[in-house]
Amino acid sequence: MMRRLPLLLLAVPALLALGCGHSEDEWQAQINKYNTMVSEKDTELNAAKARVAALEAELHAKGIETNNLQMSLDDREKALAAYKERARQLELIKARFELLRSKLESLTKLGLAVHIRHNRMVISLPGDVLFDTGKDSLRKDGEDIIGKVAAVIGGDAALVNRDYQVAGNTDNQPLSGGPFKDNWGLSVMRARSVVVFLVAGKNPALPRQHWSAAGFGDTDPVADNGSKDGQQKNRRCDIIVVPSAEEMLDLTALAH
Repeated sequence: MMRRLPLLLLAVPALLALGCGHSEDEWQAQINKYNTMVSEKDTELNAAKARVAALEAELHAKGIETNNLQMSLDDREKALAAYKERARQLELIKARFELLRSKLESLTKLGLAVHIRHNRMVISLPGDVLFDTGKDSLRKDGEDIIGKVAAVIGGDAALVNRDYQVAGNTDNQPLSGGPFKDNWGLSVMRARSVVVFLVAGKNPALPRQHWSAAGFGDTDPVADNGSKDGQQKNRRCDIIVVPSAEEMLDLTALAH
């Protein structure tokens, strides 16, 4: 737009040179016409500058760098559009996880914790209810709890077809000898027992292709192992809702 103004201004002297061939009124009318055009272009330029300034302020407020005035108006508009699209995607993912949380709400009424941890939605099952000390065979109470989890997941098409990982965890008390050798061995076999029970068909049979087992031993505590209460909280099995690729975002912010 700046390049058009000199052309318009150059046209005024040219018109003056030709003025002798026109009446004074015609000459003045042409001068007024070009003055109006220059004024309009100046107004458009000022409006564009104001639009750029407004876009810069909006982008800056959203934490988007504009490199001062080096970005064109189109670049700024594209950057803002990209930000708005990402915000829209975050809202969709937030809505999806709010729906997931609501579907699992019945489990919280059973005393199970459903929360966001390490950027993943987790259902925590108390280890002391599931297993006897140093054992990997499910207790009757443990089977009852896992059966209720299976009923919730298996009864909802949106839940049953997601991917899950059961993660076994222990306190930091050393385990030596026996069939498990150490806390890692015990945690892996406990996770396996939960997965096998979930897909065995005794309850709603969950599709085995969506389930896996892992053992973390005492490496992922949720409480201080310096107290009995902390140790009890660390002895647990977590059912982790594995996020899809598009959900690999900051879910911590979505938990509030």
